Amino acid sequence: MSETQRVDIQANLDRLEERVSAACSRVGRDRRKVIVVAVTKTRSVEEIVAAYHCGVRHFGENRVEEAELKVPGLREGFAADPATWHMVGHVQSRKARRTVAVSDIIHSVDSLRLARRLDRFAAESGRRVPILLELNVSGEASKYGFPVYDAARAAFFDQVEEFSSFEHLDVQGLMTMAPIVSDAEEARPVFRQLRQVRDELRDRAPLSPWAQLSMGMTDDFEVAIEEGATMVRIGRAIFGPGNY
Repeated sequence: MSETQRVDIQANLDRLEERVSAACSRVGRDRRKVIVVAVTKTRSVEEIVAAYHCGVRHFGENRVEEAELKVPGLREGFAADPATWHMVGHVQSRKARRTVAVSDIIHSVDSLRLARRLDRFAAESGRRVPILLELNVSGEASKYGFPVYDAARAAFFDQVEEFSSFEHLDVQGLMTMAPIVSDAEEARPVFRQLRQVRDELRDRAPLSPWAQLSMGMTDDFEVAIEEGATMVRIGRAIFGPGNY
């Protein structure tokens, strides 16, 4: 870990904290209710260690292959004050076992088939794994998630009842990906709709408190917080431009 990396990341985190706190203040939310997940896609172990030494304790990976290269060693290195490892990218059913092994919480559960496999492998490992259900709110064909737009919304509510049968999955809330837009305000309806689905779930499917809303990234996290996000997934605003 270079001192330059640590200084740069600390400065970015300080600016990010000002923006997160301001967004919470604008809508009267408790800042402590918003978790910043530092997304480490393409980031080096040295960058992650630098962020850890700046106080970051929540890290998110997009691909299980990349997580497998980083997480085991970092778990060992961070053992005295453990970090929480979030899987925030799409998970293929055939990689469910590997995903359970490297994740403390999985944001992107987008089908019952995937949930069944995660439940099976969580049972094998003797764990109860926290998950979020990924919803496709925008209707974009390129987005993963249970569709909840138009007529598909009723079908989702029928499916969600089945999650009560998974003894080794702890359904904690919802996640979505907003469209990429030039103005963050254009993403607000997507975030608002996710919150509205969450509120409806609390009445119709009380298998969970549905406490968590994972939504918002570097370009739109402030709007997401104003609409109720409890987890925001931040990469560039912490680490700078990525090497994609």
